[in-house]
Amino acid sequence: MPQSDKITQPQLATVDKLRLLLEITKTISRSLDLDEVLNLVMDTLGSLIPYDAAGIYLIEFSPEDASPYIFKSKAIRGYQISFELIEPRLKMGEGFLGTVAQTGKPIISHDVSKDPTYHAARELTRSEMVAPIISNDRVIGAFDLESDHLDAYNDDDLAVLQLLTSQVAIIIEKVRLHEQVVEKKRIEAQLEIARQVQLELLPSADPVVEGFDISAYIFPTEEVSGDYYDWVEMFEDQIGIVVADAVGKGIPAALLMAFLRASLRSSVQVGYAPHIAFTKLNNLLHDSIDDNKFITAVYGILDSTNKTFVFSNAGHNPPLLIKPNGEYRFVEYGDMALGMFVDAPYHQHFIKFEDQQIMVIYTDGITEATSPTGEEYGQDRLAKSVLAGIELPAKKLIDHIRKGVADFTERKFLDDDGTLFIVKAL
Repeated sequence: MPQSDKITQPQLATVDKLRLLLEITKTISRSLDLDEVLNLVMDTLGSLIPYDAAGIYLIEFSPEDASPYIFKSKAIRGYQISFELIEPRLKMGEGFLGTVAQTGKPIISHDVSKDPTYHAARELTRSEMVAPIISNDRVIGAFDLESDHLDAYNDDDLAVLQLLTSQVAIIIEKVRLHEQVVEKKRIEAQLEIARQVQLELLPSADPVVEGFDISAYIFPTEEVSGDYYDWVEMFEDQIGIVVADAVGKGIPAALLMAFLRASLRSSVQVGYAPHIAFTKLNNLLHDSIDDNKFITAVYGILDSTNKTFVFSNAGHNPPLLIKPNGEYRFVEYGDMALGMFVDAPYHQHFIKFEDQQIMVIYTDGITEATSPTGEEYGQDRLAKSVLAGIELPAKKLIDHIRKGVADFTERKFLDDDGTLFIVKAL
């Protein structure tokens, strides 16, 4: 093509380009709408560097598989709209876009027909300039300018485009950081609502049972709890007691707890014995939850007339029994956690309370709490803490244990949810 085919539009002086670039930067810095910013840049870019077609493309990073279409067009002008243009099927190293993304270096092609790297997007293109958008030493996108004329772009044009890309990179990161802050606040608000709902599911007061002093408490973590405890009055002299711990934490674990609460309360109303209730609940959970999700739990019936506790243990920590003389043991009877295997068998166990004997049902958030050196609190330390406060009422005994755990971990919050349910025979 003859030299006369080059762009002949009047060019702005360098000082005018810098002044216009400053105005663009001021304008886009006031917006937090990324689409608005990029379209504004594209609308004013032609005043700085004439083009016949142009696009701003951002890279969609995929840690699982980096091979699919890595570019997404955010603002385009002068092209015939097609799916391949909106989502170019280019990988790292392919075409001008892929090469710039891979190397982080700009490209000026004075004649695309002689460049083997060129990937045609429009028939009329004769020359092209592509500059990377770089943030924190990482290519996050690219500017692509195309002309219908040969030899349309030079190093001065590239210098102007790179100044603009550096400003756009700053704005993109500003917008993304703002979006992250907004998303973080949204998640925190949802977690707080979930926590409040979860707290509403817990009993509003400790049970009053003749001949017993009973209290329960969930140690707070900074997330929604995966722990749960409950008590249900069955008859005048009997209450159902449950302490449970869902695998994991956060909202998924809390949803499992809500499921457990509804299902177990239905079993209590029907009058199922603990091992029967667990058998039915296990199968229901197995059919309803994902693999690798399960719940450990202790559910039993406390009879104040006979001073007995008949219970089943589904993979939960063994209850702790302590006598005033200092003798203690962990009741090591248990079956599979709920939801792991269909038709898993569950058995029933029996505890006869002696006067002033204490039973502590707990979750592993207590015993697995760690000190700054990585040492676990452990079962024996829990037992000794209970012994040290054995004369205290149940509620104050919980406060005593809680302080001991906090002193041991030197932290206000546990790494995992922790629950205590104390039954003290008077």
